[in-house]
Amino acid sequence: MVAGSRLGAAAIVVFIGVLDYFQKERYSLQKSVSMGLLTFLLTHSVYVPVTVLGYIALPYFRGPFYSVSSGWTLRSQPLSFFHPLTVAITTRIGPLLSFLLAVGILFGSLRLFDRLLTSVDTATLRDRFFRHLRNTWVSFGIGLLVTGVTTSVAFSLGVIVPLYNRGYVKRDELIPYVLGANLGTLFDTLVVAILLESAVGVAVVLVLLVTATLVTLIALVVHDSYSRLIAVFHDRLLTDRRLFVGFVLSLLLGPLVLLFVP
Repeated sequence: MVAGSRLGAAAIVVFIGVLDYFQKERYSLQKSVSMGLLTFLLTHSVYVPVTVLGYIALPYFRGPFYSVSSGWTLRSQPLSFFHPLTVAITTRIGPLLSFLLAVGILFGSLRLFDRLLTSVDTATLRDRFFRHLRNTWVSFGIGLLVTGVTTSVAFSLGVIVPLYNRGYVKRDELIPYVLGANLGTLFDTLVVAILLESAVGVAVVLVLLVTATLVTLIALVVHDSYSRLIAVFHDRLLTDRRLFVGFVLSLLLGPLVLLFVP
């Protein structure tokens, strides 16, 4: 289930891309969700083998991780400052209006972000702020750090969508960043398991975290070959409309089919 949550998390990146398309229709829908498709490809290429390896390794490591993690506690809750406000809003206006309010805030934020970006020269912004992403390990570290600190892969990847769509950051620079973000989000999953005081949950997340770290590091070591392979599939999805539609449908129908598997 934890691995499945990682496989589906890229949907928020696709959703933000769709919102970006509606507020600035100067490129196709496929282009606007390009970052989301890239995130799906990267996540599946890592977490499908991680799920298999983690499932095999769990019986061997659950005992040691269970004994190590039992008794772990976390005194402070990340982002607890916002909890009273969000509870008050959702209680007052209900879940449906809360969802619409969240989408409206997200849409408005994208418009403000776009206005800010149009006032800055692309080359200047790249040289001053994004040149460090050209280094594979630095880009990976930034993705890992931003996601770990914010405990939100939706933020660390969502904020990149308008930057990527407008050419401020390049695909090759983002591949290690996304790998780092996907790894960093497991830390907030670990935090949740600790908050729930679930030693079994902590052990499961630790097994997944260790396995995902190993597979991610292998992908980074062979980064050039790995990114070329990802780029081939990504380009095909963006240029072949039938393949694009089929891929999107598989993302929607695949989980629904699995729900009915006994």
